[in-house]
Amino acid sequence: MADSAPPTLAVLDREIADCRRCPRLVAWREQVAREKRAAFRDQTYWGRAVPGFGPADASLLIVGLAPAAHGANRTGRMFTGDRSGDVLYAAMHAVGLASQPTAVHADDGLTLYGTRITAPVHCAPPANKPTPAERDNCRPWLVRELDLLRPTVRAVLVLGAFGWQALLPVLHQAAWLVPTPRPRFGHGVRIDLAARDGGASLAVFGCYHVSQQNTFTGKLTPAMLEEVLRAAATAAGIGEDPTS
Repeated sequence: MADSAPPTLAVLDREIADCRRCPRLVAWREQVAREKRAAFRDQTYWGRAVPGFGPADASLLIVGLAPAAHGANRTGRMFTGDRSGDVLYAAMHAVGLASQPTAVHADDGLTLYGTRITAPVHCAPPANKPTPAERDNCRPWLVRELDLLRPTVRAVLVLGAFGWQALLPVLHQAAWLVPTPRPRFGHGVRIDLAARDGGASLAVFGCYHVSQQNTFTGKLTPAMLEEVLRAAATAAGIGEDPTS
């Protein structure tokens, strides 16, 4: 990992894709890409770290957990090609943040409006559970991503407690004042963070993760997700009408 910040998000994305810092995650993502799931046997898996997705001038950042083994680890794009992404992109489209309600593969024409999606861990972890050390290894990528988004980002929507716990120290390191003790995660929680650098403040929203464990049981419904997305988009100054 380079020590100096890259000049653009495109450069950062390429660096992330080449990352091999976590031996367990590298071994797992590549094993999955070789063995494949039967339904995708004829496809070539990405099998690398998955960079963020969305415009470089995004005013809303959505933070998940990590790529799914047969989702983003297969397609190479965040939340693309799995059930979690089906729920997330349908809701984003409903509130005006995405050009279409589906995300099947990286070249399907999907465009995000004013929104970027990233994760605190960029490689698919076994059992969807990265270790604290793997989270910390990946943290510099998120710090650098926020540095590059600093001129435009005004709100963050965090999907799940893992992302919340991983993100708050990064926000403090980047530009904003995170209170002590740190605010607790909860669905629909909003915290507003003042800037340490004289720039704009940041609205941070919590939302249950779009995992099947939550969506299949009704813990997170489409209406609940759309409500939080709409609130975050409003705080970011976007949504509903992508042409406005």
